[in-house]
Amino acid sequence: MTATTKSSPTFRAGDHIVYPAHGVGRVVGVEKQMVAGHPLEVFVIQFEQDKMTLRVPTAKAKSCGMRPLASSTVVDNAMKTLTGRARIKRTMWSRRAQEYEAKINSGDLIQIAEVVRDLHRGGDQPEQSYSERQLYESALDRMARELAAVEKINRDQAIAKLTHSLTMKKAATAAA
Repeated sequence: MTATTKSSPTFRAGDHIVYPAHGVGRVVGVEKQMVAGHPLEVFVIQFEQDKMTLRVPTAKAKSCGMRPLASSTVVDNAMKTLTGRARIKRTMWSRRAQEYEAKINSGDLIQIAEVVRDLHRGGDQPEQSYSERQLYESALDRMARELAAVEKINRDQAIAKLTHSLTMKKAATAAA
């Protein structure tokens, strides 16, 4: 049991983390609780955007995908991903939607950037369907919240930065 405790990441109150299914949250503390008669230590995480508090057992934090914010290198790679060419498979939308949803819920910033890149529509492109727009906005929001936390800017500034990268992609492909 001590081996898993030592290998699991240690988060302290005030740390920003990424929980795959919910995005960026902030650790507000560590509590000891009794669950079914057994003592359990949990991270208490608040997600401001959802007005939600989540309790994650400290021993399960790593296995459930909870991680610290992305490094600046990962953020740079994610931003480069946005400027790449969209890769849209010619499969049924329902299959692609499931794949996009899985990428968003993976918590991996690069995979989320791929979804943003693939679903982004310029002004000259046809209108998105409702489900495409929902997935795009979900991925953009997740990416913006992590970028905002990493760069210590607000969400709107992060969205502006992401949108700028996406429009730079359009300008680069138009020039090519």
